[in-house]
Amino acid sequence: MKTIKLGNGLLEVPAIAVGCMRINSLEKNEAEHFVQTALELGANFFDHADIYGGGECEEIFADAIHMNDDIREKIILQSKCGIRKGMFDFSKEHILESVDGILKRLNTDYLDVLLLHRPDTLVEPEEVAEAFDKLESSGKVRYFGVSNQNPMQIELLKKSVKQKIVANQLQLSITNANMISNGFNVNMENDSAINRDGSILDYCRLNDITIQPWSPFQYGFFEGVFLGNDKFPELNQKINEIADKYEVSNTTIAIAWLLRHPANMQPVIGTMNINRLQDCCKASEVHLSREEWYEIFRAAGNVLP
Repeated sequence: MKTIKLGNGLLEVPAIAVGCMRINSLEKNEAEHFVQTALELGANFFDHADIYGGGECEEIFADAIHMNDDIREKIILQSKCGIRKGMFDFSKEHILESVDGILKRLNTDYLDVLLLHRPDTLVEPEEVAEAFDKLESSGKVRYFGVSNQNPMQIELLKKSVKQKIVANQLQLSITNANMISNGFNVNMENDSAINRDGSILDYCRLNDITIQPWSPFQYGFFEGVFLGNDKFPELNQKINEIADKYEVSNTTIAIAWLLRHPANMQPVIGTMNINRLQDCCKASEVHLSREEWYEIFRAAGNVLP
């Protein structure tokens, strides 16, 4: 498995993050097999959130991996907090309580990475800073990041937060690539030119923040997957053509397209299927050419100016 430096470069991580949002859909033996296969593939970075399965997913994962001190040192754990029923909450109290709950469910003393999950417009950066300081000094969290935040929201946090923001988890796929397409269409009068995220791609690159694309196979907002979908005939034809060339699956090429970007992204894959997990991990061994990357981009319906 290819590795990258997360954020400030102090933490080396696999190029692929294993998302555990759906691990509660597996039977116990299936979950054990899935986690063990991920470890064998070198995919030892596991992404969680306190809301996944109402916390059940973290418990299932800890049980499936047979968490102990020896295992813990061989894996990298990331979780997220801040989403509550009907609201978002970045208060000091909620962050601290959430992390304690996460650690208990994961049966560990610390998280490698904690992300703030979706922006809270009532955020008080001073409270976040106090929470982060306490979590860092107590050894409960080693690195910090955000999810679904734009540049100014991160800058607002940085007004008080002293820790480096190492990651930003954002929706991104071949068919959900506005953060890329708006960069091609500067000063153009078309829909692709609309900057919906404050130039978050460039901002993250300038500030050494690792983008973690979520839903890398989805189109729309959880409307479905584009692979094998009749709505995207030209895209699937092109992906399949390139997959045949490299003797890999279309799944592999879809992830390789993200990995080809020089931003050194870390896609978060949510599959619980062993074969697709293996195909995703193979993507770290495939380096698409510039021509192939652009061919896939255009086949998705993106028009270059």
